[in-house]
Amino acid sequence: MKTSQALSLAGTALLAATVNGAPTVDTTYPYTGPAIPVADWVDPTISGNGKGFPRLVEAPGVKPSSANPTNNVNVISLSYVPKGMNIHYQTPFGLGVLPSVKWGTSEAALLYTVTGQTHGYDRTPPCSMVAVTQCSQFFHEVQITDLQPDTTYYYQILAANGTTESDVLSFTTARAVGDHKPFSVAVLNDMGYTNAQGTFRHLNLAADDGLAFAWHGGDLSYADDWYSGILPCSDDWPVCYNGTSSSLPPGDYPNSYNEPLPAGEVPGQGGPYGGDMSVLYESNWDLWQQWVQNLTIRLPYMVMPGNHEAACAEFDGPNNELTAYLVDDKANGTAPKSELTYFSCPPSQRNYTAFQHRFRMPGSETGGVGNMWYSFDYGLAHFISLNGETDYAYSPEWPFIRDTDGVATEPRENQTYITDSGPFGYIKDNAYTKTEAYEQYQWLVRDLAAIDRSKTPWVFVMSHRPMYSTAYSSDQLHIRNAFEETLLQYGVDAYLAGHIHWYERMFPMGRNGTIDMASVAANDNNTYYTNTGVSMAHIVNGMAGNIESHSTLADGKVVLNLTAVLDQTHYGFSKLTVHNASVVTWDFVRGDGCGIGDSLTLIKRSNSTNNSTATPSSLGYNATHIASSSSTKSVSTRFPTGVSTTSVSIGSATIATTTPAGTADRATASISTTISGTVAIVTSGSLQQKTSIELASFAVLLCGVWYFT
Repeated sequence: MKTSQALSLAGTALLAATVNGAPTVDTTYPYTGPAIPVADWVDPTISGNGKGFPRLVEAPGVKPSSANPTNNVNVISLSYVPKGMNIHYQTPFGLGVLPSVKWGTSEAALLYTVTGQTHGYDRTPPCSMVAVTQCSQFFHEVQITDLQPDTTYYYQILAANGTTESDVLSFTTARAVGDHKPFSVAVLNDMGYTNAQGTFRHLNLAADDGLAFAWHGGDLSYADDWYSGILPCSDDWPVCYNGTSSSLPPGDYPNSYNEPLPAGEVPGQGGPYGGDMSVLYESNWDLWQQWVQNLTIRLPYMVMPGNHEAACAEFDGPNNELTAYLVDDKANGTAPKSELTYFSCPPSQRNYTAFQHRFRMPGSETGGVGNMWYSFDYGLAHFISLNGETDYAYSPEWPFIRDTDGVATEPRENQTYITDSGPFGYIKDNAYTKTEAYEQYQWLVRDLAAIDRSKTPWVFVMSHRPMYSTAYSSDQLHIRNAFEETLLQYGVDAYLAGHIHWYERMFPMGRNGTIDMASVAANDNNTYYTNTGVSMAHIVNGMAGNIESHSTLADGKVVLNLTAVLDQTHYGFSKLTVHNASVVTWDFVRGDGCGIGDSLTLIKRSNSTNNSTATPSSLGYNATHIASSSSTKSVSTRFPTGVSTTSVSIGSATIATTTPAGTADRATASISTTISGTVAIVTSGSLQQKTSIELASFAVLLCGVWYFT
């Protein structure tokens, strides 16, 4: 096997063993596409020639001290390591020395200096062809360890080889294991840049109010959507500007989307409704990282892999435009059939290469693997980051051995897929169809078994792929088969995911689609009780905002009976708050400023006081609608902060409330009505009418969110 790993870092110390899970890239077959793929037929240059949409830029992490810098610190991000913090920073060129950071307990007295290591890869294009303040190719890791818990420290990145030293910055270490003080965490998935402005604004407001850290479950920058500007609009993927399908699903879009095309631009190129964010894979990474570092520079930003981190692309265009470009090196062309393989991407854009270098998670310190799977403690909670993309049986991205059905480990070129990835851990005896053979599974069992629930009573697991959703796919079955039984056996409290671009909260779910309604509080679908070993909460939160817009129910499809709340319209993130050893709350924070779109209270209840058992729904997981359309229903819903709602009417029934603006109280009523028809919401005296989807259950549409009972 021919492989390529990190680039030669002349003049920079690098020990191969210190690269955190450096991916191996197979180069057995040559890459035959353009030297530098640029998805813009109007402006096929790297930095932009001024034609059409302008190329987007974001400020670097450190402002250069000169007008024409030769090197610069462009990205800074933090992540936890046991009893300390990893300071990750990025430059376009090497430092010539070990990366160094000064630190201390006082902003005015940085008394200590620590050095770290550097790694990198042969990115396409190299930073020698990109503006110094808009490119990263060298990645530096400096760890400060043996620190006191819940303590603020100050640090400064030192200058080297043309860079400018950073301002004096700060971070706060993690709470000690078992610390009973409350804390909040930002949880998000599927962010990108294009539609995430509101989410990002409210993330920063939440950080100002005091977040412990951010936990991002994959699909970070959407760098692999660089090609969206050269694929034609289509009815089943309506995210192009001024084409045959030029409308997006309902959502919160900036006014800039409605601006006319600039002179020389062609309809259907650039992002949705325009903008050349998405024309170079690596530049998308640079743009996104420089944008979000207002968070990553002050909060630990803990990440895990999603499908959009795997490779330069996932699929071809409707006329095989990517085959023409990446395989045949033919710009603005088509091909008779799709011939995309693992080798169709430039080598630096395969096998999670950028993802593994652009972040540094505590995999090696916690027995896991790099950024792919790891765990950490914070106060009363244990957090587990799983890889939902590779390294389990029938994962959505897979290793070469699966391409050959186990006959060989080296497939022919045409046997491979463009997203082939991993394995990042071992597969015992190459038994790739058995999850128990994978290192990730073995690690998960050990990690769960080692948790001291007297110190960390709460356990949260996140991966990119959901186990359950109204938007069913076979991937949910495979990840359920791989991990659900183990998570239930060890009493995990909640499983969090994204991937589907909407917000969806399920009822507590037991094994294989069993709905545990006995763990839902009476007359209150916003409160669940834990039921150790029987069920856990499931939440899909893929609404941070991205170029692909929202997921929506297809025509004729209805919400399944496992779904308690579904929002297909509003971008946002979630805030998980651990109040104490018995109570956790979860809030979906809308990015449009409308406040809280959904709230859940999760109450810890021991099995000794909970004699309930989960029973299968009468309709089962594959139900097409919710039963009982005209029986009396008891309703409880929490009104979003900032919305002054005086009444909610459904048919002949009305829920009256005196909820003042800025609170999150509840209103409860009993009704007897058929659900289809019109839902009227009186908000601050202004009548808004919405037509409900036909559901055989009571539903409330409040601030854009459907609440089901």
